[in-house]
Amino acid sequence: MNAPDPTSLPTTLRAVPSNARGVLTAVLRYTGFLAIAIAIVGGGLGYLFASTEGLISAFIGTALAVLFASITAVSIIGAMRFDIAAFFGIVMGAWLLKIVVFIVILALLRDASFVQTTVLFITVIAGAIGTMIVDVLVVFRSHLGYVSDAVLPKKSDHPWS
Repeated sequence: MNAPDPTSLPTTLRAVPSNARGVLTAVLRYTGFLAIAIAIVGGGLGYLFASTEGLISAFIGTALAVLFASITAVSIIGAMRFDIAAFFGIVMGAWLLKIVVFIVILALLRDASFVQTTVLFITVIAGAIGTMIVDVLVVFRSHLGYVSDAVLPKKSDHPWS
């Protein structure tokens, strides 16, 4: 069988499968649509129940949800070019970055006079649940192969041909 020579392949950088990139790009696109919907509905309800502070809080909550969902997708798109150890290092590093940034942002907004905490909380939760639903729907509807970089034998390589 004529398998590719492993020494000829780069050990750190690989070609990114275009179908995986397409799935993650679709996730980013639909997350943007979700953000617009949450900003409109959350902002309207926030303004209705808590005036300007509710509107601002809904926009901040929406921005946080979109930022964190985008960091995940972008880190995976960037990490797909590397070997498996670097891939997991990049994705886990992005995950830790999101936790630290989230804690810092909440600490900064805790005593802010322009924030209505209930509206902020509800929009962050709506964004988190919404982005998870978007991820599941996009991945389930995608046509992503189970095996990548597979090399099938040629008909001439078969011993009985």
